[in-house]
Formats: sequence, structure tokens, C-alpha cells
Amino acid sequence: MSRKGPAPPTTGTPLTVAVLSGGASYERAVSLRSGQQVQHALEELGHEATIVDTDASTAARLGELAPDVVFIALHGAGGEDGAIQELLEALSIPYTGTGPGAAATTSDKAIAKRLIAQAGLPTPRFRSLSARALHDLGAAALVDRITDELGLPLVVKPAVGGSALGVRFAHEPAELPRAIMGALSYHDHVLIEQHVAGVELAVTVVGTEDPRALPAVEVTPVGDGSYDFDARYTPGATTLTCPPAELDPATLARVGETCIAAYRLLGVRGYGRVDLILDADGMPQLLEVDTVPGLTPTSLTPMALSAADMTLADLVAELLADALERSAGTR
Repeated sequence: MSRKGPAPPTTGTPLTVAVLSGGASYERAVSLRSGQQVQHALEELGHEATIVDTDASTAARLGELAPDVVFIALHGAGGEDGAIQELLEALSIPYTGTGPGAAATTSDKAIAKRLIAQAGLPTPRFRSLSARALHDLGAAALVDRITDELGLPLVVKPAVGGSALGVRFAHEPAELPRAIMGALSYHDHVLIEQHVAGVELAVTVVGTEDPRALPAVEVTPVGDGSYDFDARYTPGATTLTCPPAELDPATLARVGETCIAAYRLLGVRGYGRVDLILDADGMPQLLEVDTVPGLTPTSLTPMALSAADMTLADLVAELLADALERSAGTR
């Protein structure tokens, strides 16, 4: 995408920035909190930041604001599925992060996992089913077969969406149909994944031409061990360790390399977060890639930034520069 008119200002010049957040997805509340943190970082950098809570008036509002650049802090549907990116390209407004095609691909966990598996990158075995296949094509009869094939326990999640919303665990065969129905209440396509026991890690990757992995965050939920929505966003509900104390440098380097490979494969740019399980053999098993990771005070990316001696303002400045360079046609 190239922007018509004069070359855009550099990030050394005060910019007018529209921060897109909120929206109508299930992750609205988290997105609003991320947007507030981004606004504070932009103001720290000396830019003029306006939060735009996206709705049907977003295109008109952006036309009125005429921002130099848009920072996308929209999580979930509308923000990570390519929709807002397509709108911004139609408006010729530079924006942060991944483009529409890669965003759409990555936002669908089933499609992304197929690409990851086809590329030979490690990921737990899985099957995916749509509501139409289950209700109209008789796929419900295959549920027992999927249990036999993948084994138990299983993790069932909506194929689209984040923040662990709609994630269910099936420890017994009888629990799988209920888990599928629970996930279908969030999206009409579900992912049924082999549960892999091990260390849960989240790795933020930053950069476009030469992406780099920030220190991994180890995620250890308190209580029943489920890293669900409440565990993610309730202070004290999860123990987060960055970098993981028990993992050796060689293992962490392998984790970082695997995450960068997935990031490149899916066409993510700017930044993203890769979630994975380090299995009993010390091998990273890729779960999903988030192209607009949370930036709230309890989110994982800010913790990784701190461990890398970076601030959120540092990341925001880098993302703005990437957006403007892409708009100017230099990337």
C-alpha cells in the first residue's frame, strides 16, 4: 500500500495517531484497556493520540480526524481478521501491524495450524469441524472417532478468537460434545486439539524484515490449571515468569527460532505473540499466533518487553516507524 501525497513524517515529528480499540468482539473490554495503554505511550512519545471506539461510524470518523497513522489495538473479530486493515487500505491511511491477507489467515487457528503443520513446524495433532458439518452433514457421528484418534484429554476452542474465550477441556469422551457446543457459542468453527502436557510459554516477536524473539513468558495458572479468560486478566490468578527460570539457554533459543519461523511463515509483521507448549522432550509445540496481542497491565507482551529492557513506548515507536515506512513504499 502506498499513500498519495507528500512523504509521511518520521516518528521524530509529532504525529496525529488514531488508536482503534473497543469494537464489538468478545474481547472488547480487553481491547479498550490495550488502547488506553497505547494512548499513554503515544503521549509519552510526544504524539497526539485519539482513541476511536470502532463501530459503523469508524470510516467517517477517521475521515474527520485525518490521522497520520492508525495504531490497531483491536483484538478479535474486526481487528485481527483483516477487516479493519482492508478499510484502512481503502482509506489510504498507514496502520500498524499485519496486513489484511495474513491477518485473516492467522486469525483462523485451523487454517494457521494447517500451514504450520504443512511447513513441518511442530504443533499438536488436531481436527476442525464447522457447525454446518456437525448439524447438516452428519459430522457429529465422528466425535467418538476423533477421541480415538487424538486421545484424551482434548482441548476444544473456537477457531477464531482469543483471550482463551470459549476454550474447553474434555477429559472423558462424554465431555467432548459439550465442549464442542460451548466453543460453537463463540464461533461456528471449532478446533479440537490434542492436549500436550508441558510448560506453557508465550513469545512476543517484534520486527518485520529481521524479526526477533523477546524473552519467553512462562504461564502457570493457579488453581485448576486452566488458563482461561479470568486467569488471563485477573491479577494473581496466574503466575507469570519471564524469562523461565528452569529452562536452559539452548532450549529458549530453540523456542525463539521456532516462533520466528511461524511468524515469518504466516506473514506477520510489526509484532505478534506466539503461544506454545514445551513438551516433555523439550520440543516446542506451536498452538497459535496472535497478530494484535494484548497490551494491558496484565498482558504477556508488556512483561516480555520489560525483560528485554524495552518499554511499551519503545514498541509503539517501532511500530509507527514500520507503518510509515510501509506506507512510503520503503518496505
